[in-house]
Amino acid sequence: QVHLVEAGGGLVQSGGSLRLSCAAPESLFNIESMGWYRQAPGKQRDLVASINSDDTTNYADSVKGRFTISRDNGKNTVYLQMNSLRPEDTAVYYCNCHIIERRSLAEGGDFYGEDYWGEGTLVTVSS
Repeated sequence: QVHLVEAGGGLVQSGGSLRLSCAAPESLFNIESMGWYRQAPGKQRDLVASINSDDTTNYADSVKGRFTISRDNGKNTVYLQMNSLRPEDTAVYYCNCHIIERRSLAEGGDFYGEDYWGEGTLVTVSS
């Protein structure tokens, strides 16, 4: 089990900024990507932004130009800088860590992916 430590949520006025952070265990070496998802009340959990081990990034259209994801590979930590926040950004934000594992040779030796999630941090943007 991988424990992710999230920080940085809170209440901010529209137009303001917040920075989220998420730390995976530093001993973890097989992280393929880390990212942030969010879930508003009554809605599904959607991708906000993700960053791969080669530093390529992916953003939801709704946050492009406002949010920036970055990563400190040495500390297995991912950051989400959120600027120009809007009331519709209000949600619980969940950190995701996608790792690649390999089954034992006795089990076939194939690679597979595992997803781990943080507990979530609430971001509230007031109008």
